[in-house]
Amino acid sequence: MKVLRGFLDSQHHHFAKGGKLEKLYPIYEMVDTFIYSPSDVSKGSVHVRDGLDLKRLMVTVAMALLPCILMACYNTGFQANKVLAANGMSAVEGWRGAILAALGLATDPNSLAACFVHGFLYFFPVFLVTNIAGGLWEVIFSTVRGHEINEGFLVTGLLFPLTLPPTIPLWQVAVGISFGVVIGKEVFGGTGKNFLNPALTARAFLFFAYPGEISGDAVWTAVDGFTGATALGQAALGGVEAITYTWKEAFIGLMPGSMGETSALACLLGATLLVYTGIGSWRIMLSMLLSVVVFAFIFNMIGSTTNPMFGMTPEWHLVVGGLAFGLVFMATDPVSASMTQTGHWFYGGLIGLMVVLVRVVNPAFPEGTMLAILFGNMFAPLIDYFVVNANIKRRLSRAKA
Repeated sequence: MKVLRGFLDSQHHHFAKGGKLEKLYPIYEMVDTFIYSPSDVSKGSVHVRDGLDLKRLMVTVAMALLPCILMACYNTGFQANKVLAANGMSAVEGWRGAILAALGLATDPNSLAACFVHGFLYFFPVFLVTNIAGGLWEVIFSTVRGHEINEGFLVTGLLFPLTLPPTIPLWQVAVGISFGVVIGKEVFGGTGKNFLNPALTARAFLFFAYPGEISGDAVWTAVDGFTGATALGQAALGGVEAITYTWKEAFIGLMPGSMGETSALACLLGATLLVYTGIGSWRIMLSMLLSVVVFAFIFNMIGSTTNPMFGMTPEWHLVVGGLAFGLVFMATDPVSASMTQTGHWFYGGLIGLMVVLVRVVNPAFPEGTMLAILFGNMFAPLIDYFVVNANIKRRLSRAKA
């Protein structure tokens, strides 16, 4: 590592002010501080609360996403192999089939390696395009502004692919992440100044711009010509009784859906790390979860003879669709969420209410997590405003007493 440190130090003068590569300093700084801690750290009794900077925070979130990434690769391949095996097909068409054949892997749903590699061949291109297109915008804006390249995109570049179906066209991935980074973040000043979650902004853009490739029954299983509804889609048509998966399968994530959103278990593992490290707000997670349970229970008690979603029980709400993923990784985004601890409770509760309202009451959208969190993002500053003003009034009243 000393050799690498020495090489980076020897190149620093080229990128420093007055150097021939001065314009590219953000790229040099990105590489340097990704590998090593910054040299300009605060010393003594200053305002720093702990040793965790933004870069380490983002790396920790990326580690928390690892269970969802592994599950995305396995389940995507498992769902495809299950359909192929059921139809007596022993080979996959195209370049993915060539790679699987070269590795000696068949379309066996009982083979862990065959399922994982098959799913990886769908996840990795989406991940690659996301990071190339989104990263390019990050570099352009940082270079023009003369700012450091922020590691905020490291998390966005992981979150966005996990919210997409495996069959999404790659050009739409590039267009979507470009919209999310530019319109959802950079036009407001970059990381820390955006009020909307960039990954959700990108997904919302694709959802409304290209609904045929990101919703419906034909996009969730990576087999050409196959159609199959998600568990949430089945519930929207026929209630809980129409779901063809067991609750245990839904909890583990062995069902069709967006690549990284099917497993509540994987999300739970990620939540454990985020809460343990103090990065993810347990108040937002808990208040959103309680809100979903309470309002789902209320609608469950009200019932309906025409809308089967009224009969969906709280425990099923928690394991289908993108609720678990959104609750752990999207709603707790420290930039777009409420900043105050009291505000966390109202913010999470509001999102939970909106999730159930969209899922149950609005027949046009069986899934409401994405829209609910974006709705919560817009109200987060207002929630903090009222919380801060309430604190000011309370302190003034104490001073007058």
